[in-house]
Amino acid sequence: MNNYSQVFLADASDRKRGVQKLFEEFELQTDGSIALKANYNSDDPYPATTHPETLRSIAQHLKGISRNLIMAERSGMGNTSAVLENRGVVDLSRKLGFQLLNLDAAEPEDWQDVQAEGLHWRQGFKIARAFTEADRVVQTCCLKTHRFGGHFTMSLKNSVGMIASRVKSTTYDYMRELHSSPHQRLMIAEINQYYSTDLILMDAAEGFSSGGPDRGKLIRPGLLLAARDRVAIDAAGVALLRLFGTTPEVMQGRIFQQEQIAHAASLGVGTGSAERIRLEPLDEHSQKAAEAIRTVLDEQG
Repeated sequence: MNNYSQVFLADASDRKRGVQKLFEEFELQTDGSIALKANYNSDDPYPATTHPETLRSIAQHLKGISRNLIMAERSGMGNTSAVLENRGVVDLSRKLGFQLLNLDAAEPEDWQDVQAEGLHWRQGFKIARAFTEADRVVQTCCLKTHRFGGHFTMSLKNSVGMIASRVKSTTYDYMRELHSSPHQRLMIAEINQYYSTDLILMDAAEGFSSGGPDRGKLIRPGLLLAARDRVAIDAAGVALLRLFGTTPEVMQGRIFQQEQIAHAASLGVGTGSAERIRLEPLDEHSQKAAEAIRTVLDEQG
């Protein structure tokens, strides 16, 4: 049994080709459903949100695997319906023939109630059944810092868009609780216990090294990363941000002492150490990047 968490890297200069190369490293065949979570938290262009070509390439590939593809999304910094329309997602879903679920319009029965001892959520939370009941789950995230308390927003933080802000006919605001809590980063990690991932693709062609999630200082790593392990890919992402110089919160301490990463690892969401991350570059550009990321993981992981 392989005890390592693999993170594959590819050149992002040709997104379609890079996405295809990364998909070749994963076995996603299924006779059932596939749920896709992208990153449409706000009505802002990439790298605040998923790049149109990245979404198109992923959706086309997944439609080749399963006719039953559903993308579910909730925007925290805008009207979800308008964001999905303005960012071209509604049009793409029609053209490619996949189901698009606006989680702000979801019915109460579309949510799974999560209540467990030890959660930092006062009333637990509701997670979309689209992700807990799918045969395969694919997530695509961006490389960004987060100025509202998350410190960084990659695959672990992207999971916040899977849970309810409010459920129809109820008044409790889960997002108000999250963003006002001193335990925000622990709460983010806890969401990730309740669904599994078969592939996470991080589009790090560009990113924000400060600010975020909707705007910030632009960097251009020129990379696509993919993994099954959310902790591993976020740790690699933090290392990448540190290579470019990032916020004090993201720069300080060991990478595996970052609260999102440490708590997620302690809950069994992903690997528990930088030593267990194996970087797998797929081309010359990503080979050089992998060497630099590996150095940061070895020295600061």
